[in-house]
Amino acid sequence: MRERPIQVDPGEIFTLDEVAAHLKVAKRTAYRLAAARKIPAFKVGGAWRFSRADIDRWIKQQSSGEGLAKQGEQLGVDGGKSNQQGQT
Repeated sequence: MRERPIQVDPGEIFTLDEVAAHLKVAKRTAYRLAAARKIPAFKVGGAWRFSRADIDRWIKQQSSGEGLAKQGEQLGVDGGKSNQQGQT
């Protein structure tokens, strides 16, 4: 007996509970990430909602290092490539 692959709808919209389960984090952590705009999210009537396609794209960016590079730029970290002229 062959297992059928799970059908995934890329247009699916997650609730806070569902995105927390998808990311395997606590609901509070998912809420904090959304409120801080660290994960793609939007509000509907005051409740957070998440596009599955956007979340999956965000996951790929984080695992590819793109997310880390962007965070470093925001923090002023350049991986040791700063201009060190004038230093002795």
